[in-house]
Amino acid sequence: MKILVINGPNLNFLGIREKSIYGTQDYEYLVKLVREHAEKIGAEVEVFQSNHEGAIIDKLQEAYFDGTDGIVINPGAYTHYSYAIHDALKSLEKPVKVEVHISDIQSREDFRKVSVTAPACDKQIYGKGLAGYTEAMDMIVEMIK
Repeated sequence: MKILVINGPNLNFLGIREKSIYGTQDYEYLVKLVREHAEKIGAEVEVFQSNHEGAIIDKLQEAYFDGTDGIVINPGAYTHYSYAIHDALKSLEKPVKVEVHISDIQSREDFRKVSVTAPACDKQIYGKGLAGYTEAMDMIVEMIK
């Protein structure tokens, strides 16, 4: 099983930005967590981060052709307004797609409560910290079975 984890803008600043919201663990910690969990569940994983919308869309389109079975995506701020990422996700009937947010977006500012990308995904997880990523990976495994 092949899982692609995509992180959008500013996620490379984990442990630096708004620690009270996103925690003190840095991005390298998240990547290690994801890789270790992939090994545990017997999945191949690729972790990708970009602050650029087009690069994220390119990566989603690559997943269509490269045998990716599941996508975990945290679109960051693009969650709230990127219809381009929505359209790229929507065009992928397969792989399974799970949107993840580290913070509880439903208890934050009003604009964060709206996700234009979630309707193009199979599931959404929020408010579980970095553990949301491993939960999303487990969901993908279950949904594919």
